[in-house]
Amino acid sequence: MTKKMIIFDTTLRDGEQSPGCSMNNIEKIEMAKQLERLRVNVIEAGFAAASPGDFASVKEVAETIKECSVASLARALKSDIDRSWEAIKNAKAPRIHTFIATSDIHMKYKLKMTPDQVKENAIAMVGYAKKYCSDIEFSAEDATRSDPYFLAELFEEVIKAGATTLNIPDTVGYTTPDEFYNFIMTIKEHTPSIHKAIISVHCHNDLGLAVANSLAAAKAGATQFECTINGIGERAGNAALEELVMIMDTRKDVYQLASDIRTEEIVRSSMLLTRITGVKVQPNKAIVGKNAFAHESGIHQHGMLNNKKTYEIMTPESVGLKANTMVLGKHSGKHAFEDKVKQLGYTLDKDDLGKAFAKFKDIADKKKEVYDRDIDAIISKESVQVPKTYTLTRFVINSGNTITSTASVTMKKGGKNIEKVSVGDGPIDAAFNAIQKIVGKKLKLEDYQLQSVTEGGDALGDALVKLSNGVGQIHVGRGLSTDVVEASIQAFINAVNKMIDQETD
Repeated sequence: MTKKMIIFDTTLRDGEQSPGCSMNNIEKIEMAKQLERLRVNVIEAGFAAASPGDFASVKEVAETIKECSVASLARALKSDIDRSWEAIKNAKAPRIHTFIATSDIHMKYKLKMTPDQVKENAIAMVGYAKKYCSDIEFSAEDATRSDPYFLAELFEEVIKAGATTLNIPDTVGYTTPDEFYNFIMTIKEHTPSIHKAIISVHCHNDLGLAVANSLAAAKAGATQFECTINGIGERAGNAALEELVMIMDTRKDVYQLASDIRTEEIVRSSMLLTRITGVKVQPNKAIVGKNAFAHESGIHQHGMLNNKKTYEIMTPESVGLKANTMVLGKHSGKHAFEDKVKQLGYTLDKDDLGKAFAKFKDIADKKKEVYDRDIDAIISKESVQVPKTYTLTRFVINSGNTITSTASVTMKKGGKNIEKVSVGDGPIDAAFNAIQKIVGKKLKLEDYQLQSVTEGGDALGDALVKLSNGVGQIHVGRGLSTDVVEASIQAFINAVNKMIDQETD
């Protein structure tokens, strides 16, 4: 009999905590909407008590999302739980997710509490959270390095206090599949009321076993997977949602597991997260890597031509890689563009469609053909925006291998054009220096990347910059143009606008 798994997505919380993966509020809302389209069951929107910014983003996600439960993480503290409830109280289906560490090493060195004190605190805080809402998840941090008999005692009491989901996290990615299966079976055997709660697992990938451990847990009786898009997360990341889902879909004969996930939205979800964070997926990454459905070997190609099943155990279409022969170019009209946008799975309002179409026409004037990936890039850039404090008016570059590169950049702020000239080590560096003069800030360029969106000499240049202003916060900016210098300048300005928007929140 097939068992339905609950998919608890923590991309916006655990994923966003990983280095280089921070998102602003607008980006989190965009990502949350895509997770809703993907049909995850629970979105962990963040850690509301962590900062005013986290509280605001959790609150906005909770008030925006209608088809999923929305959870906020909280330590086993009244103040954290109060803050979480304040953020998610307007959600259609709110969940408070509270946790406390249970391993000897965490209790002794981090919490400085005895096991009895930890148990007493956990029971009290689950009961306290229960006064706010019925859906309460309790997590035993570092569970896999904890005493399973102690966990069984603790879980029995928190179930009585009102916990509806028990999470058994492999917080440091230490366990192995057989070990984890036996661990969960021991807990089940010694927790009389375990049938009253959902068993959840949250596996980290420090030893590359997050997905395997999650599947072993399901075999032992877990019915909720906690995971992230692209497997992002602290350190080596979390169990990858796309891998868990496609294993369930492809190997029903082995696992007899299913989910509500709309698998055709997997690639789009992965691409959106990549564009927001600027963190690329490795080419050979399972399911969503660019080589996952690529075949270069002559033997493989021969087999594929005769029967695709020779080298593909799932179809590209099943994860959202849809082939389309409709070619868009400069003579295409708005109706054809709108139809293509719908085929690609986007729903845009009239204003956003108009902006995307204007950008499309601008690019189509410079390219022979506009590919699906071009349109993906256009819409991803136009739909995840911040207020434009600065906009580019014009730029002039003077560069060569025998002269010092010089850039004259003019940007508009509040209806007024500001022009500055600067030199640099190449045209990009000179342009960046000129922009810094206009903005009047000393900015550090943490990273700069440039790649083509599609093939060909007229391909769109997709530029990414990561800027910091010396206080630790990194802001990611993107720019698109067939002119790589213009794409780079637009990316720098986009990052500056994000920085200013964050400072004014």
